[in-house]
Amino acid sequence: MQFLKTVLDFVVTLGVLVFVHELGHFLAAKLCGMRVDRFSIGFPPRAFGRKFGETDYCVSWLPIGGYVKIAGMVDESMDVEFLNKPAEPWEFRSKPIWQRMIVLSAGVMMNLILALVIFWAVHYSTGKTLRETTEVGYVAEESAAARAGLKEGDRILSVNDNPVSAWEPMLDALFAGVTRGDVALAVRRSGRDTVLLLAGRDARDPGRAGFGLVPANTEIVVGPPEPGKPAERLGLKVQDVLVSINGVPIRDLQKVLQLVKQNAGKQITIAWRRGSEQMNGTTVPTPDGHIGIPIGENYTGPRTHVDYTLLGALPAGARYMVYVTISFADQMWQLVTGKVSFSQSVGGPIKIAQLASQSSDLGLLTYLSFMALLSINLAIINILPFPALDGGHLSFLVYEAVFRREVPLAVKLGLQKVGIAVLLAFMAFVVINDIIHF
Repeated sequence: MQFLKTVLDFVVTLGVLVFVHELGHFLAAKLCGMRVDRFSIGFPPRAFGRKFGETDYCVSWLPIGGYVKIAGMVDESMDVEFLNKPAEPWEFRSKPIWQRMIVLSAGVMMNLILALVIFWAVHYSTGKTLRETTEVGYVAEESAAARAGLKEGDRILSVNDNPVSAWEPMLDALFAGVTRGDVALAVRRSGRDTVLLLAGRDARDPGRAGFGLVPANTEIVVGPPEPGKPAERLGLKVQDVLVSINGVPIRDLQKVLQLVKQNAGKQITIAWRRGSEQMNGTTVPTPDGHIGIPIGENYTGPRTHVDYTLLGALPAGARYMVYVTISFADQMWQLVTGKVSFSQSVGGPIKIAQLASQSSDLGLLTYLSFMALLSINLAIINILPFPALDGGHLSFLVYEAVFRREVPLAVKLGLQKVGIAVLLAFMAFVVINDIIHF
């Protein structure tokens, strides 16, 4: 029964996200006067469906996404027979570049809109818990905060002359400020007030781990250890608080990952706290630098709860969506630069199914929040300038706009084939990786 529920949760989650994405392309194409030949959930071969008007609405066998086939467009189907005929006014190729760009980016926009609507609804339904502190508990190395000169124990008084008294509003003010440039921070340090300048260019660089700030009274806690992995053999349990690794105090998630990875295959000493009891032991991380525990932050200081009106929940949801998007971009940068393990950080259909099922067990709002996170991930990945993705098609249009000519057909088809082959190979990898870590 649990297996069937997991499969159903996966089908619903992926189905909604793919449908919303492709609906964006479909509606934009229709609004721009383009003919849509097929609206498919899944990739060919076609499984079943029905034709209404000029469009074949169907489900296809390969469950790795979906596609909208627009007349007069060179897409994943590799159908180029239309190029032997004069262009028709309802074809993609007949429309101005700005309309074609709208159609290609509409799927990503719909995924972001879905995430925004969900976060809006969640904030309206549950409100928000604020951490009542602006005292810095930790500053990540090489982060924007570190470059600005912030230190542990500093209390941030204002952001660009706007007073702040809680952590979340302070972060919101920082995110808003860096979109316009540098940010002035009024800081109280050892009884004296000073002003520090946080460079906007540093904060917008995902390779610097965002702002790099952790509030005071924050602990790093352990999630359920993976069976048979070093953490379980060591004796770590859920809600244990990590104190140090090899004598280095732990107050930051990235520091844990960094220390464990640096000591892959070597013995390390871990100290932790369980309730009031101090504990320690030694273990050896796996060759790829893991000990098999999820970790998270637990704030133990004073809190307050805020309820939102229907309209007030919208900007709160939007700010949270911006935060999530920046965090995901940071994670991708960490993958690209090799700072985190690719195999341990990338999940495929099996992992998504597990997380979808787990989130649905925790309630509707948790499940919808997971769907929103996945929708943002899908949007960012799709906009990457890679052949066969929306970003790849947009890149072709940018080339056409700049050089006043299309990318040669042979080049376009060649890149499409390579892109599809790489995507299929990537899908095969993540499925195998899911099975290995199942």
